[in-house]
Amino acid sequence: MPEDHDLIEQFNNGDRKAFDKLVIKHIDMTYNYYYSITHDQLEADDLTQRVFVKLYKSLKNFRFDAAFTTYLYRIKVNTLNSYFFKNKWRSFLHLDQAPELQVSDTNYEKKALSTELWNAIKKLPKKQRNVMNLRVAESLTFKEVGEVLNISEDAAKNNYSHGVKTLRKIMGTNR
Repeated sequence: MPEDHDLIEQFNNGDRKAFDKLVIKHIDMTYNYYYSITHDQLEADDLTQRVFVKLYKSLKNFRFDAAFTTYLYRIKVNTLNSYFFKNKWRSFLHLDQAPELQVSDTNYEKKALSTELWNAIKKLPKKQRNVMNLRVAESLTFKEVGEVLNISEDAAKNNYSHGVKTLRKIMGTNR
């Protein structure tokens, strides 16, 4: 498969199939990122779709001075922030009443802990939440996190450290 920058150039020169190839190359990673956070297939699908719609509209503005994945991560983080903001209002207005989740697999405790962790991460301040999402869900290095969020590597480390401390308080652990 061609490199991302080549596909972007082809797309910007009118080849719509180049965008399809870009989507195919990155859709699983994007979906898995959102699913690991939301634990909801429909939400992950919706967020993934939003990312690629935003990407389609903004790709003409892509500057080739950075990796495409960094550009894509920024769109993913911004989309996730919008999702969290929207869900805060839903919760405030009691629009988040959903049927009880049916869990039938044997990894219930693991899923419960994972859900508890992501619910706690959602409560973190924006910078800490963004760093945690990229470190935990995407396994990015602090340097990569800094590039995506336009912060220094040290700032990424500090936000992660503060996030861990805050998560321990939220989750009531002192490990």
